[in-house]
Amino acid sequence: MNNELDVLDLQLLGHLQQDASMSNLALAEKLRISPPTCLRRVKRLTEGGWIERQIAVLNPARLGESLGHIVCALVEVTLDAQGVEHLDAFEAKAVADDAVQQCWRVSSGPDFILVVQALSMPDYLDVTRRLLTQDANVRNVKAFFSIKRAKFSGALPLPKT
Repeated sequence: MNNELDVLDLQLLGHLQQDASMSNLALAEKLRISPPTCLRRVKRLTEGGWIERQIAVLNPARLGESLGHIVCALVEVTLDAQGVEHLDAFEAKAVADDAVQQCWRVSSGPDFILVVQALSMPDYLDVTRRLLTQDANVRNVKAFFSIKRAKFSGALPLPKT
């Protein structure tokens, strides 16, 4: 499979990053290509691994109106032992937890940054018990609680076409 992306591929990826629910016909019209060509290219980009998956991004404010307050915490985690097996074990545990929206292994500071979403503070406490206090390898935790989401995007920067 060709690992190169052409201008049309980059345009497709750009449009899909903004709205992956766009129909094939609408996407083809935007790019001024035929629907079969568009479908074939999107399939190639998906099979080639450029498109990882398609998801629905929920609005936490609207969800909070229906379910009550939603807690978003950005959590710095430093492990006591930092061998590869310890880092991998914590990462696997964090990634497997549904409350962990994002897990980043970072350097120069904490070992991990987690974005944790919980329905309430008691739910957040349960997350900390599952991930942080039952594991003797966690040395330090620092949590920051979101008071407002100013921007949220999963879009990656692409070259201008």
